[in-house]
Amino acid sequence: MRIGELAALAGTSPRALRHYEAQGLLTARRATNGYRDYGEHDLRLVAEIRSLLAIGFSLEDTRPFLDCLRAGHERGDTCPASVAVLHRKLAEIDGYLGRLQAVRAQLAEAIDRTTTYPNRAAAHPNRADYPEENPCPRQEPSATEAGPPTCC
Repeated sequence: MRIGELAALAGTSPRALRHYEAQGLLTARRATNGYRDYGEHDLRLVAEIRSLLAIGFSLEDTRPFLDCLRAGHERGDTCPASVAVLHRKLAEIDGYLGRLQAVRAQLAEAIDRTTTYPNRAAAHPNRADYPEENPCPRQEPSATEAGPPTCC
């Protein structure tokens, strides 16, 4: 099949297929007229690339999965090299989750402080360090100024 056919069947673009080829992930045979020619197995490789990219793997991460499929395995995640990538990716995600949980805890603490001192948060959103009983140091207007006391 030609590049346009493969792109349509795989749900991608010819440009993406050329990029995969430039990265060494896909190899096209050349017809006598110079056109790229792909087989059914190439469709399986492109599907594997696209499914891995969709869940956050990089193009380089897909290489062991494709090698596994080229070696004749029915699935790309059954070879030791691809399993190693899975373990590395899982550890990376666990790291992200840990950092996100730390940020979440900080946000929850900030919200808790805000609800503990609601007047402070409403009147002084940039002054979270003032306790509720004294939300800000008030300055009395001078004799020449009119109006209520000013606040920070």
